[in-house]
Amino acid sequence: MRGRSNPAAHPDADPAEARALAVALLARRDFASQELREKLEAKGYTRTAVADVIAELGRTGLLNDERFAQNYVTHHAGRGQGPVRIAVELRRRGLDAGFIDAALASGPDWSALARKVCRAKFGPEPPVSWPQRARQARFLQYRGFSSDHIRSATGADPDTGLTEP
Repeated sequence: MRGRSNPAAHPDADPAEARALAVALLARRDFASQELREKLEAKGYTRTAVADVIAELGRTGLLNDERFAQNYVTHHAGRGQGPVRIAVELRRRGLDAGFIDAALASGPDWSALARKVCRAKFGPEPPVSWPQRARQARFLQYRGFSSDHIRSATGADPDTGLTEP
């Protein structure tokens, strides 16, 4: 925050100051508990003060990991990212596996999203050769879709008997 002294220079910084900073950060965007904890500790607040602030914000509902996971999945699925990539990012942010699984399960139809993303990038025509399918599969894999979603989107079933043109 502008105009405030660095709490690292004042190890006995007021816990209310830590709460004020946490609320100011949450006013800008939603955070996972672990992310907010790391930000406050990086500013020099003690672990006990940070733990108290995190617990209080959780009790009041200002900080909610389950809500964060739901919003994250919704936002990133809307940007065309798949469940594998989203799950990795949520784990990196310190979220519980149960919250991640629940958020992904309540997300969109991932196969339909993979098809939509693939068609937006490569056009409405399905791939006619294995190299085209492989290119589309690599793209979808990068976006974070599973192999089942990729097969659904590209029609890459080895039993189809597709051959080179």
